[in-house]
Amino acid sequence: MLESSVAAPKQSDLGSSIMAGSGKPFDRKKRLFAMNRLFRYICIASAVFVCLILFLILILMFRTGVLTFSDISLADFFLSANWNPMDEQYGALVFIFGTFALTALTLLISVPLSIAIAVFLSVFVPGWLKNALRPILDLLVGIPSVVYGYLGLTVLIPMIRNVTGSGMGDGLLAAALVLTIMVLPTISRISDDAISAVPRKYSDASYALGATRFHTVWKVLLPSARSGIMYAVILGMARAIGETMAVVMVIGNTAQLADSLLKPTSVLTSNIVMQISNVPFDSTWNYALYLMGFLLLVISILMIATVRWLQRKGVQG
Repeated sequence: MLESSVAAPKQSDLGSSIMAGSGKPFDRKKRLFAMNRLFRYICIASAVFVCLILFLILILMFRTGVLTFSDISLADFFLSANWNPMDEQYGALVFIFGTFALTALTLLISVPLSIAIAVFLSVFVPGWLKNALRPILDLLVGIPSVVYGYLGLTVLIPMIRNVTGSGMGDGLLAAALVLTIMVLPTISRISDDAISAVPRKYSDASYALGATRFHTVWKVLLPSARSGIMYAVILGMARAIGETMAVVMVIGNTAQLADSLLKPTSVLTSNIVMQISNVPFDSTWNYALYLMGFLLLVISILMIATVRWLQRKGVQG
């Protein structure tokens, strides 16, 4: 009897300890659930905050830039090449044309070179050399743009003068070559990843049918990696079209239409940087610069939207 009376409390104590222990996992689940919900709310709030900031920037740039048309007409701003703020002339055609001309020339030079480098890295290079070259390209992406601009100013422009015999080496050609060097690592590395992501069975099937390596690259690998290559090109062009310091140092910064690759000209970014410090705030001059910034922002957003569309199309494909 004594033993049974002693054993009974032990069983009740064991039951209470089990009940107490079973409550700890339940409390832990509640705590994790609350933390997950809090983290979700923080992420949503951060996304809303970023979208709000972007929206406010767009509204500010647009509301300030549109004041330009209270003094000049829409046609005068977009179709006139006369930019002389001292005489109240605000024709931005020179800078818009220069921006698109510089972007197109950079695209023409950089894309074939970048794709060639990407194909070389992903197809023709042995593994040990590939592992050595890829980090070098990654390092080139992180070099500040002012370094590229300084090298273009001190090395590239004198070289262009010596080769062409021209007295002026700055212009579209110098700016396009500097931007090509800047965007080359970005386009080539992303294109390399896109080509390397193509399943090996595609190239093996091509070789099995008797195709050469060149035909396999041209007819199989590049079409299969098309969306990734387009993604790389648009990212590179987005960096090129918004680049400022390197372009300012080599393009000449002259408000004139470039009818030659060696003629100094100006683009939207360089004109804003060169004139923003001397502009009265409440003036048509300042409003015109804000409108130029708004145009650059819209172009960048359109490029980012295109990249997202290509990503989604690639995933669906």
